[in-house]
Amino acid sequence: MSAKLSVDVCYALPDAQTLISIEMPAGATVQQAIDASGILARHPEIDLAKLRVGVYGKLKPLDTVLADHDRVEIYRPLIVDPKMARQRRVDKTRKEGSIEGRKWLPKDSR
Repeated sequence: MSAKLSVDVCYALPDAQTLISIEMPAGATVQQAIDASGILARHPEIDLAKLRVGVYGKLKPLDTVLADHDRVEIYRPLIVDPKMARQRRVDKTRKEGSIEGRKWLPKDSR
């Protein structure tokens, strides 16, 4: 195991993303990587008490020990439930009358 870890810390907004690469000592935690990256100074709206964090799309607590080349991600809260958003897209497609939207309807109503 090397003495230094290469870690990326990222936070995405709807119109832009911030990706900061940093070097950390072995045994560093998610919280230490976020603090060392300076991302909290760039984005003062980040409240780690309210927002979730993860490593490569998997939710992790702030005291998780990092491995080399990990990507720490800070997640924003969802605005719309993904299931509801998908249902709205399907309903819109059905309303427009496309074949794709009608394939889910019973055969006698197509």
